[in-house]
Amino acid sequence: MKNTYYITTPIYYVNDIPHIGHAYTSIASDVIARFMRLSGKEVIFLTGTDEHGQKVEKSAVAKSLDPQKFTDIVSESFRKLMDSLNISNDDFIRTTEDRHKQAVITLWQKLLDSGNIYLGAYKGWYSIRDEAFYNESELTKDGLAPTGAPVEWVEEPSYFFALSKWQDKLLDFYTKNPDFIKPATRLNEVVSFVKSGLHDLSISRCSFKWGIKVPQDEKHIIYVWLDALTNYISALGYPNDISKFWPADLHVVGKDILRFHAVYWPAFLMAAEMELPKCIMAHGWWTVDGEKISKSVGNVIDPFQLIDEFGLDQVRYYLMREVIFGSDGNYSRNGLINKINSDLSNKIGNLLQRTLVFIYRNYDAKIPLIDQETITKIYALPLIKMAERFAVENIALMNVCEINKVLNNIMTLTEEANIYIDREAPWKLIKTDPIKASEVLYELLEALRYIAIMLQPFIPSSANKMLDQMGVANNQREFKHLIKRFSLVPNVSINQPEPIFPKFQDNNE
Repeated sequence: MKNTYYITTPIYYVNDIPHIGHAYTSIASDVIARFMRLSGKEVIFLTGTDEHGQKVEKSAVAKSLDPQKFTDIVSESFRKLMDSLNISNDDFIRTTEDRHKQAVITLWQKLLDSGNIYLGAYKGWYSIRDEAFYNESELTKDGLAPTGAPVEWVEEPSYFFALSKWQDKLLDFYTKNPDFIKPATRLNEVVSFVKSGLHDLSISRCSFKWGIKVPQDEKHIIYVWLDALTNYISALGYPNDISKFWPADLHVVGKDILRFHAVYWPAFLMAAEMELPKCIMAHGWWTVDGEKISKSVGNVIDPFQLIDEFGLDQVRYYLMREVIFGSDGNYSRNGLINKINSDLSNKIGNLLQRTLVFIYRNYDAKIPLIDQETITKIYALPLIKMAERFAVENIALMNVCEINKVLNNIMTLTEEANIYIDREAPWKLIKTDPIKASEVLYELLEALRYIAIMLQPFIPSSANKMLDQMGVANNQREFKHLIKRFSLVPNVSINQPEPIFPKFQDNNE
C-alpha cells in the first residue's frame, strides 16, 4: 500500500474576499492533512485560487482593473488567509499559472482525440454567479437557478463534452464505490441527478475573453469548470507522471459544488482514461444565528476579525467542534465563547494547569520519580487504557472524515481525567500517601500527553505549547509515540507552567 496522502480544498473563486466558509473548508482540510502527517504518511495538501471566467472578468471591470491585476490582488488575500489560519498546505495553485494552463490544454486535447469533444451550438439557461448551465426543469418558480442565482438565456457556438455517454459508467462506479461521496445523503442526491439523465455539457464560451483559449480555435474560451477541476492534477505536474500521489485520497468541497466534482470531474477523468479520486467529501453551509450569510443582511463573518478577537486556535477548535463534518453549521458568538470557556479553558486548560502547577510546586519542578514497573501498572489502569484505545480509534475515524468524533473522544478523555484528579485529590494524597500521589500525577501527565498529541491537528500552536510544558521532545509528538515506550521520563525538569487557554471575557455584553 502507498504511504502517501493527497488532499485538496476546492480552489477558491477570486471574485470576492475570503469569508467564514472558506476558513471552514481550509481548516477542516488542514486538520485532516496534519492528522495524516502525524500518522506517518507523506502528504501533499493543495489549495489555491480559481481565476478565470465571466464572473471574474465582470468583477475586474467593476473595479476598473485588468483581470490579471484583479486576480493577483484577490488571490493574495487567500494566501494571507492560509497564513492567518495556520494552514499547512504544501502547494498553492493559481489557474493563471503556466503549469496549470499547459495541463488544461493537454487534458482538452486528450478528450478531443478520444472523441469526447465535438463542436455544436449552445442554447439554454446560464448562471454567471454559479458559472453553471441549467435545464428548464431545474429552475425555480421565480425563474432562478436552484442556488437562487439569476440566469440568462445564452445562444452561442460551443464545444461540447459527451457527458451523456458516461451516465451508465458513472452509476456503475457509484454502486461499486459507495464511499466515493460522503456523507451518504449527498451520494443519494448525485445518483438521483445522474439517473434523471445526463445531457452533453457545453465546455466553451465565446462571449468573453478571460480564460484559457481552446487549442486551434482561439475564439473559444475553455469552460471555467473544466479549467478549474484540472488543478487537482496540474499541481502534481500533469501531463508528467503523477502516479505517486494520484488518485487523490480526498477532495474536500462545499455541497454547492458537489455536482461538478462528483459528476463532471469523474466523467472527464474516465474519458481521459485516468483513475478517479478515492473520495469526495461535501460539507454543509454556515448560517449566522440561524440566518443565511448574506452581504445584503450584513452578517458576513470576516475570519481575520474573528481570529483577532478570539485567537486562532480558539476559532479553529470552535469551527471543528461545533458541527458534524458534512452537515450544515450555525455560527453564534455566544456559542464560540462558550466553547472557548467550557472546553478549552475549563476542561483542557484547567486540567493542565492544576496538574503542572502542583508538580512544579511540590516535586521540585520535576516529573514525579516512579519506576518502570509502576509505569507498566499505570498503563493497565482505566484512564490510560482509554487514552490508548482512542489513539487507535481516532486514526480509523479520521480515515472516514469523522472529525467531530475524533474531538469527542479527546474531550471524553479530558473529562475523565478531570473526574480522576478530583476523585483522587493528589493535594490530599501527598500528605497521607505520597507514593500514591506520585502515581496519580504521573497518570494524569500521561493522559495529558495523549490529549495534547491528539489535539495537534486541531489547535497546533496550543497543543505544542502543552507538550513543551510537559517536556515532550519535538521528535516524539507523532501518533506512533502514543505508546508506553515513549511515556514521560520520570525526574525530568519542567518549566514554570503558564496558562494556555485564558477565559474569554466578552466586552460586548
